[in-house]
Amino acid sequence: MKGWSIGLGIVLLSLFVFAGGAWAQEVIPFPRLELGVGTAEEPEDVALSLQILVLLTILTLAPAMLVMLTSFTRIIVVLSFVRTAMATQQMPPNQVLIGLALFLTFFTMAPTWQEVNETALQPYLAGEISQQAALERAVIPLREFMFYHTREQDLRLFVDVADMDLPQAREQVPTHLLIPAFVISELKTAFQLGFILFIPFLVIDMIVASTLMAMGMLLLPPVIISLPFKVLLFVLVDGWQLVTRSLLLSFQ
Repeated sequence: MKGWSIGLGIVLLSLFVFAGGAWAQEVIPFPRLELGVGTAEEPEDVALSLQILVLLTILTLAPAMLVMLTSFTRIIVVLSFVRTAMATQQMPPNQVLIGLALFLTFFTMAPTWQEVNETALQPYLAGEISQQAALERAVIPLREFMFYHTREQDLRLFVDVADMDLPQAREQVPTHLLIPAFVISELKTAFQLGFILFIPFLVIDMIVASTLMAMGMLLLPPVIISLPFKVLLFVLVDGWQLVTRSLLLSFQ
């Protein structure tokens, strides 16, 4: 009798499991994803596929565009100089510096992106202009921003290397020449700001090193002694506020 009860229990448990599985399969069906390449029946199908391909390409290049076509390059380089000058190793961490640089980029680029939204994105979403026209309109505010912060000698460098006639107007400058000229101009400006930031911390290092040498403490690394003084000076003068203010004013 005991073995019969155990066998009956196993049968009932098996029926419950199978019934529960079947019920779950009916209530929550699993979706099926299919990918394939077929023959276009109408010309509109080809145009739609090309538009999707262009959109995916733009999304792939979005990080590079955010770094190279905005104020991000100058901001992140200057913030990296601040950390190096203070000799705090990985403090603040890279995630904090990149996050701060991103939000400062959003702040400085807000007027440009607002113009892109009003002149290109919203008319395209409303169906008033085509995708090609939207892209052409979106580039105009970005080109104006890059022209404003690009040095003439940097732009002339790429014009000479491209072996083209000197443009008489901004509209004649190709975008593929403007972008690298803008990037090296941003790097030069960032290094100039970084040099200015290094000076007070360098003075502290020299004073500490001279003091230790005069006291005969030649085996004590000056960096260990100067680091607290550099952090204290940076806090007393409200260094992050001054650095952020200098960065924001450099884009006006």
